[in-house]
Amino acid sequence: MQSGLHLSVRIDPNSGFCFGVIYAIQMAEDLLAEQGYLYCLGDIVHNDEEVQRLENKGLRIIGHDQLNQLRDEAVLIRAHGEPPSTYQRAMENNLTLIDASCPVVLKLQNRIKASFDRREKIFIYGKHGHAEVVGLLGQTSGEAIVFENLDELLRHELPENITLYSQTTKSTDSFYRIKNELVERGFQVNANDTICRQVSNRDEALRRFSAQFDQIVFVSGTKSSNGKVLYQVCKDTNQQTHFVSKVEELCPSWFQPGQSVGICGATSTPMWLMEQVRDALERF
Repeated sequence: MQSGLHLSVRIDPNSGFCFGVIYAIQMAEDLLAEQGYLYCLGDIVHNDEEVQRLENKGLRIIGHDQLNQLRDEAVLIRAHGEPPSTYQRAMENNLTLIDASCPVVLKLQNRIKASFDRREKIFIYGKHGHAEVVGLLGQTSGEAIVFENLDELLRHELPENITLYSQTTKSTDSFYRIKNELVERGFQVNANDTICRQVSNRDEALRRFSAQFDQIVFVSGTKSSNGKVLYQVCKDTNQQTHFVSKVEELCPSWFQPGQSVGICGATSTPMWLMEQVRDALERF
């Protein structure tokens, strides 16, 4: 009989879905149970394994092109939110929108809209083309400027007065670094810290968690922005951090017999996936 590695494995109790995602998935599951299928605009969550699980239950992921062709159906809006043009199109096509936009994102959309109505010059710290950012840009008729880092921001002709916002899943530290740098350069900055605390508080919790183990396995979809940020947080704390998006990517050669392994994940990582990873590690 082969003697295994006998790893001691623990899942981070604070990892897994944030409330915005829990809410969207709960809504989808309720409707799928009721009617057997449901259209969803874009991936319901940036995790391929979870999307696959829901597609097996009848979830139909569509893009904006298909939305334009769809008539008289119900369509779920995921936690990331949508621009006003989507709501306009739904009315024209007699679509019922089931709006599972995260309350934190909706509040941010409203604040950006109010700033735009006041004709402020709006700059959004976020990822180009990200679903949430597209929804935020839509509040400004596409006029706000999106930037991913300070270098990119400084390449723009900047006005004296800058209104600064952030995608909800960005790093708080980076946001304040950008703000402080602008102030030092003499700009008037109206900084709106719109980062979701359920996400940003994970930074600190993950640092504490990752420091306790010989090795860390970080489980996340490759499309998750928040996953990339949190993986980096773990990696900075514990060099022995491995990124996997599914169980098949685990590699026994990463581990030594008797090591302690911590498993954690993004706000879009389902708990069942982290449990599968744990079970696999315990079999090594």
